[in-house]
Amino acid sequence: MKLENLIREESAGALSDIRVVEMGQLLAGPFCGQLLGDMGAEVIKIEPPKTGDPMRLWGQGDEKVQWEVIARNKMSVTCNLRESAGQELARKLIATADVLVENFKPGTLERWGMGPDVLQAENPGLIIARMSGYGQDGPYSDRAGFGGIGEAMGGWRYIVGDADRPPSRMGVSIGDTLCGTYGCMGVLAALHHRERTGEGQIVDTALYEAVLQVMEGLVPEYDKNGVIRERTGSVLKGIAPSNVYRTKNGHFMIGANKDEIFKRLAMAMGKPELGDDEKYNTHIARGKNQTELDDLINEWTETLTVDELDDLMIEYSIPAGKVYRAPDMIDDPHFKARQAIIEVETLRHGKLKMQNAFPKFSKSKTGFRNPAPAVAGQDNEKVYEAVLGYDADQLAQLEADGII
Repeated sequence: MKLENLIREESAGALSDIRVVEMGQLLAGPFCGQLLGDMGAEVIKIEPPKTGDPMRLWGQGDEKVQWEVIARNKMSVTCNLRESAGQELARKLIATADVLVENFKPGTLERWGMGPDVLQAENPGLIIARMSGYGQDGPYSDRAGFGGIGEAMGGWRYIVGDADRPPSRMGVSIGDTLCGTYGCMGVLAALHHRERTGEGQIVDTALYEAVLQVMEGLVPEYDKNGVIRERTGSVLKGIAPSNVYRTKNGHFMIGANKDEIFKRLAMAMGKPELGDDEKYNTHIARGKNQTELDDLINEWTETLTVDELDDLMIEYSIPAGKVYRAPDMIDDPHFKARQAIIEVETLRHGKLKMQNAFPKFSKSKTGFRNPAPAVAGQDNEKVYEAVLGYDADQLAQLEADGII
């Protein structure tokens, strides 16, 4: 039985007929659940009794609001998965689901008597999205793995930062969100497979492999040319000009690394001769003289304000833009026109601005439907009664026993 009353018809997305049970904590698995929920899936998140997901306490600032994004469009039930009664309860719930999302250490579900063989025997069409540091098999599979470790192993960390400093990181947990994104893609493909065959399957997504997937030519460049990519700071070696440049009142990004576009940049600079100069008139030449070219551009951009430079880039049709921070995003007219930032009513923090759901669909609805659950187990009664038929006395006993 689907909880149809919880998904308003006018805001139902492409996945509104899909039930997802989300087990796991922090980022990779829950981000996969967020993406599926944004596209309309009914997501039932299982949290530990009382404490809930640690993500409830994550984020910067006095009020921890990161939870409001990653847990939007989800319902929360509590279930003690370390107790046999809790494992039984979870199995019953999963038996009604289309998708299970989990990001525990490999072998954990099996220890709890909830391995894929058990779950799919009860629910043959079940798709199990498993996210872990190193994957479900291989010599490293039983190691603990967080997103940062996946970024290091997948090649990301080594190439981020300045050459004279140790490897750096992005300001977000990119390894986790990439893993969650590929997990979501896998679920969508597995749903299509099930539509044709009726079969469920396992989607095995490793943090390091999700990172490896976006490493472009890093491996074949070494294999064919013996080249090991190194840290190059704010530029990509050989791609010029493409950098953040200084202005009178801030920084500005310019990407004029195509021959025709560079000629237009040279005209915007008042130095059209640069477009024909043998040192800069081809992609290869600009790459060889990258530092010198960046210095020339910086000398010019420092004579302008951000807005003056922005106007010139628009006039000459050059890919470029301001370096945005949160306040810039909230105030920007394009963000507003596309509703990239939305203001929603949350249960814990009142009105709150956050990123909208992407991508946009021409037919299906996507986006915010319900605020993140305020407390772990907020929807125990609603879900366990409607889905499993438990009555108030049974739920009271499960609570007294520490199961929910």
